[in-house]
Amino acid sequence: MEFDFYVKAIMRGDSEFYGVVNVWASVFTSLTYCYVLQRLTGPGPVRLASVLFLLLPLRLSSVHIGGSTAFFIAWLANFKLLMFALGKGPLTKPDSFLNFIAIACLPIKIRQNPHPGEVDHEKPQNCSRRSVLNFRIKLMLLGVLLLLHNYSDRLPWLLIWFLYCFHIYLCLEIILAVVAMVVRAALGIELEPQFNEPYMSTSLQDFWGRRWNLMVTSILRPTVYEPVLSLCSRVVSRKYAPLPAVLGTFVVSAIMHELMFYYLGRVRPTGEITGFFLLHGICLMVEIGVKKRLKLKRGLPIPLSGLLTVGFMMITAFWLFLPPLLRCRADVRAFEEYAALGQFVKDAMKLNLFSKFV
Repeated sequence: MEFDFYVKAIMRGDSEFYGVVNVWASVFTSLTYCYVLQRLTGPGPVRLASVLFLLLPLRLSSVHIGGSTAFFIAWLANFKLLMFALGKGPLTKPDSFLNFIAIACLPIKIRQNPHPGEVDHEKPQNCSRRSVLNFRIKLMLLGVLLLLHNYSDRLPWLLIWFLYCFHIYLCLEIILAVVAMVVRAALGIELEPQFNEPYMSTSLQDFWGRRWNLMVTSILRPTVYEPVLSLCSRVVSRKYAPLPAVLGTFVVSAIMHELMFYYLGRVRPTGEITGFFLLHGICLMVEIGVKKRLKLKRGLPIPLSGLLTVGFMMITAFWLFLPPLLRCRADVRAFEEYAALGQFVKDAMKLNLFSKFV
């Protein structure tokens, strides 16, 4: 009885299920090839598996699994492999096969050991408790958003779009946190956080550099920002060389986001996503330039700067970021996936399939 239930569940989404198995088996095989080669050869193009990782997400169509897989391998893993081929980056440090595979294909970064004089034996425990509580609260908030979706026809469109932005943030943070928890439990390694409460940002520099999706920041800094900074330092003064480096980083981020949206919807890019990131890149350049020019050590009062920053993020997201996402029906498909998962859990509970895990 139980076996038949699982077989039927798999067959209902057989295409996506077998696609996931096929994609991740290919990723594992490719990264095994890279790990073996690092023992036999030095840095060079033979270490790359980038072309394969750009094609694999096309085999998936779901918003959550397909979108997450595309982000993990087509973006993060490709950039890590690029650094690996140059003899740089996190993949040159792992001392075990499992660590190499996990770091290569998952959005994680191993926390560096603090200096002996900075070790605090109470702080890790307190941070861990706060992290667990924080995760539970955000999981509950996501549940509330799913319930509110049932009343979307009665809510003003502005509120719905605001909830969509919050939904995107919660989904990203929860997915990345779950991956980090699994890796931490399986490999026993301490990891850097992926987000740092972006809704508390007080400037664009604070949002993009220190709070939002820190995994992407840690990848783009050595692969794009630092090389462009080094190149521009030869042309302009060191003081202002970070400005074109910032814009170059946002250009690459725009290209990768266009690719991620193509994986999600399989629709031709309209340029709105590129416009969103170019606008933010230019505004961030202006912000940094003004701070350097006026030698500002303090900005506006935190409540006001926070309100302006979050407000700017929301307005530009409504204008440029959300429309292409909604045109590919990502919202509708995402809630259909939630409904399918909920139905699966209900069917399983009726058959008492979860009783043996309790």
